[in-house]
Amino acid sequence: MATINHLQGDHYLVPLPVALSDSTHGTITHFELVTARVTDSDGAEGMGWTYTVGANGAAVHAIIARDLKPVLEGQDAGLIEKAWQRMWWAQHYGGRGGPASLAISAIDIALWDLKARKHATPLYRLLGGHEAAVPCYAGGIDLDLTPDALVKQTEGNLKRGFRAIKMKVGRARLAEDIARVKAMRQFLGADFPLMVDANMRWTVDEAVRAARALREHDLFWLEEPTIPDDIQGHARILRDGGLPIAAGENLHTPYEFAQYIQAGAVTFPEPDVTNCGGVTAWMKIAHLAETFNLPVTSHGAHDITVHLLAAAPNRSYLEVHGFGLDRFIADPLVIAEGKAVAAERPGHGVAFDWAALGKLRAK
Repeated sequence: MATINHLQGDHYLVPLPVALSDSTHGTITHFELVTARVTDSDGAEGMGWTYTVGANGAAVHAIIARDLKPVLEGQDAGLIEKAWQRMWWAQHYGGRGGPASLAISAIDIALWDLKARKHATPLYRLLGGHEAAVPCYAGGIDLDLTPDALVKQTEGNLKRGFRAIKMKVGRARLAEDIARVKAMRQFLGADFPLMVDANMRWTVDEAVRAARALREHDLFWLEEPTIPDDIQGHARILRDGGLPIAAGENLHTPYEFAQYIQAGAVTFPEPDVTNCGGVTAWMKIAHLAETFNLPVTSHGAHDITVHLLAAAPNRSYLEVHGFGLDRFIADPLVIAEGKAVAAERPGHGVAFDWAALGKLRAK
């Protein structure tokens, strides 16, 4: 039995190559990356990470380095479910979401990476395996782009191999959203998968109105039309708006996903492995969705999530958008003919350039 010998957390402030914008965060210039490295008593290592936009990175790092480190060190590194439960209940009273879930996620990812590495197998195979090649879409943060600039960005994504595109909506005037979506549909042509993301911009009534107005443009889904706390509101938007709904990037536990699914409030459950509780929780959410005959999609961290979708028979699209993190990864995800392929390297296969990240360490 190999035990968890050491847990190390690190915190970095990573500037974006280009400032981005959406309807919730405004202009985004950087993100906060928090990593977790687990070493077992055999000397094997696994690595995981999470991220925040604008704030809370220091809180996540403190939970890893100060609160969860003593909870895990000395425990059996192979009993990941047990480790997850220990972390969950150690953070339950003051946590149950937010920074606690992000911290648990980073460590859980590291434990799964460690286990797959020790078995000398890719993560998706350790998780059961289904199909290594996963359909993917390009997810841009592009609310402020003009229709012409949006089309130009899309041309670049098509050249990169994408065969599905997601764009932002939620501008001050609905007519502006309609014009931008219309321009994209005309450029992409009929039947090309086009998603839109409102980033919680609207009230329920506004979202229903927007969905009805956008329906003629044959959208694959409308993402996050309103705040994640309003489950019944999502159900009404789905019922009355007439568009499929993707939601979940701001849900931090499997229990929240269960409430959405049971309420008929989501078409495409969309967990983020870096904030929903890690690989352990993400796979539970995917299996839950499967029992309700729902396709699961993803948010963020595509280099890890490609393995999870590759292990899920009800997988939908992989979101590919990593805030420029590819600059610090040895072998970034490869896209070809609309699909991303889970690497056959042991573990999740992601290796960071720690020297380069070290220059961005938070003070």
